[in-house]
Amino acid sequence: MSNRMWGGRFASGPAEIMEEINASIGFDKRLAPQDIRGSLAHVAMLGAQGILPADDVAAIQDGLKAVHSEIEAGTFVFRRELEDIHMSVESRLTEIVGPSAGRLHTARSRNDQVATDMKLWVRDTLDNLDAQAAGLQQALAEKALAHAGTVMPGFTHLQSAQPVTFGHHCLAYVEMLARDRGRFRDARARLNECPLGAAALAGTSFPIDRHATAAALGFDRPTANSLDSVADRDFALESLSAASICAIHLSRFAEELVVWTSAQFDFVRLSDGYTTGSSIMPQKRNPDAAELVRAKSGRIVGALMGLLTVMKGLPLAYSKDMQEDKEGTFDALQALSLCLAAMTGMVRDLEPNAGVLARAAGSGYSTATDLADWLVRELGLPFRQAHHVTGRLVGVASGKGVGLEALSLPEMQEAEPRITQAVYAVLGVENSVASRVSFGGTAPANVRAQAEGWLARLAEPVA
Repeated sequence: MSNRMWGGRFASGPAEIMEEINASIGFDKRLAPQDIRGSLAHVAMLGAQGILPADDVAAIQDGLKAVHSEIEAGTFVFRRELEDIHMSVESRLTEIVGPSAGRLHTARSRNDQVATDMKLWVRDTLDNLDAQAAGLQQALAEKALAHAGTVMPGFTHLQSAQPVTFGHHCLAYVEMLARDRGRFRDARARLNECPLGAAALAGTSFPIDRHATAAALGFDRPTANSLDSVADRDFALESLSAASICAIHLSRFAEELVVWTSAQFDFVRLSDGYTTGSSIMPQKRNPDAAELVRAKSGRIVGALMGLLTVMKGLPLAYSKDMQEDKEGTFDALQALSLCLAAMTGMVRDLEPNAGVLARAAGSGYSTATDLADWLVRELGLPFRQAHHVTGRLVGVASGKGVGLEALSLPEMQEAEPRITQAVYAVLGVENSVASRVSFGGTAPANVRAQAEGWLARLAEPVA
């Protein structure tokens, strides 16, 4: 007997191992809502164009809605022998409405169908990720506003560099997430062209209205080239690229939380809600949520690398290799969604240890640059000379095991005779951060203004 999916060209069904490697229903069943949306738009267009009679259109529409209800209710049976979500829906539709269900596939192919389904799913997911990233921005901006004046050490090379504020540090991630959201929106804008109607690769001889189906599905326009329509997975690659960059940002923050919550740093504390214990060491409080956010970045970047490798050698148009776009994309974007949710929870949960942060902010001669700036500003020294004088004073203080503020005025004047008592005003960390008033600087007034500005922007309705 002929194969029930592929028709008379095949006299028998696939070998067991062929069925195993070929079937995608185990993962592409999550495309069911998008597949039914696309089919409803397609059949409505076929009716409007006079390609299908009204009775068949109505029956197919009612049947598709019934299938959708079964899927939502969890009563739909997905069968691997039907290979993918498209054939699964069509098979059940045939059981419900009879032979007229076979007319649904007029003027389309699974090639343009799956491209449309994937674009719809990715588009929906990008919208959700954008909203989640905005939620994390809000949590960070609120924390920044609350701690605009909480002094902490700023690092380069993970060595104490200059004092900053905890709020300023939080706002750095708000800026990163703003760029991430811009990339999500850019990817969404570029993918918003509808492949439906490109058919297998060459278009169709039926008088279809691709602009109508594109509009019905919320796309800006139909794709312009039928070959590109079914061969393109740029939209998945670009979305995975944006997701990977966002995941790296989250991973960097997660790494900081892992370090900061250690007993050696004790910069911040996380509650029991975002930490776990040890099966053998009763004193442990492990930042597992942060560690898992850090680790999942590898899965997300790996999905991007995997799909790039799949696509790199494919001739036009469609090849079965492209079935491998789904699992990695689904997994990566779902993982990013989980990471954004976990990080938002941790940001809202964490409490900075202000006393420890303040003490650490003054360590490592973090106000040395303030001293050099004072020498330039007050004594007119060229910066390179001021840098040299400051370096000598840091050496003296280090040799004595004290901070710069503990050096006596005569000791200061041995390095530069014109130094006066006024220099001590710039050596405190509070004075240091307050002086950083340049745009984007860490001065508490700047941080408050930036945090308030972000909160106002985030409260505005999404365009």
